[in-house]
Amino acid sequence: MAVAEELHFGRAAQRLGVAQPPLSQRIQRLERELGVRLFERSSRQVTITKGGTLLLDEARRLLAHSEALMATARRIQDGHSGLLRAALPPDITGETVAAILAGFQERESGVELELHELPTAEQLAQLASHDLDVGLIHHPCDVSGLELGPVLRHELGVLLPHDAAEARLETVPLAALTGYDLILFPRAHAPAVHDELLTTCARHGYTPAAVRHGQGPSFIRGLLLSSRAIAFGPRDAHHAGDRDLIWRPLSGAPLAWRHSAAWPRGRGDAAVRAFADTVTEALGRTAAPGPGVAPGPLHLRPTAEYWI
Repeated sequence: MAVAEELHFGRAAQRLGVAQPPLSQRIQRLERELGVRLFERSSRQVTITKGGTLLLDEARRLLAHSEALMATARRIQDGHSGLLRAALPPDITGETVAAILAGFQERESGVELELHELPTAEQLAQLASHDLDVGLIHHPCDVSGLELGPVLRHELGVLLPHDAAEARLETVPLAALTGYDLILFPRAHAPAVHDELLTTCARHGYTPAAVRHGQGPSFIRGLLLSSRAIAFGPRDAHHAGDRDLIWRPLSGAPLAWRHSAAWPRGRGDAAVRAFADTVTEALGRTAAPGPGVAPGPLHLRPTAEYWI
């Protein structure tokens, strides 16, 4: 696989940390065992054959399964047999957390679930360092090196005091919120999501008078009731049923959370996939109809991050 990707024996050997002659010999031995010529070699270049191209995808699958097996073996070796380290973002409702815990127990009763509450940025860092096996992340974000479950979309509405003039509207245009402060999670928790939300608001005529940072339901409730401020959230937000607050959909549904399960590439063993399936099922009950939006690359701008 390394030689196919590099198309250069010297670079492939350096990437693998081996000398070039033994690598060439191993490729020749593999070709004899398979009975298929994988590469055409000349003094100037290396090209992959049609047979090599056809076998490359299967080779990648074999390596991914091998890495997943090794990940499970490492957990056993470290004394964590049957332990899955997983994370959910702080904005997930208690009912959804309970459904995920119950659903995972049904799927993998022999695996202990170590569940953490972490924002997307911390999840990405711990997935990269392999301190976390699987998580539920917000998009957009940098997903390089990760495998993803289905991306689920949850439309956001506006949460505001019950006596606010906009509470009398069936749907609230973003521009009608002019003059209100916005209560939003800290940017460091998910920079691209934070920037995309503010950019979308500005494009639809709403620039907050100020941005106040908060995440806990009680803290947000206090800010909503004591100052001229609003917050965005899905219909099944933490404050559902609160007589002092009211949720209203936004006109045209311009804002949404996009979630998916994520895990390091090649480390998706049975427990990881069971958690991903459980999360997808639990969130899928309240997701918007239609396919999720596939994540794309991040393009860094001078002062912010945007998802294009």
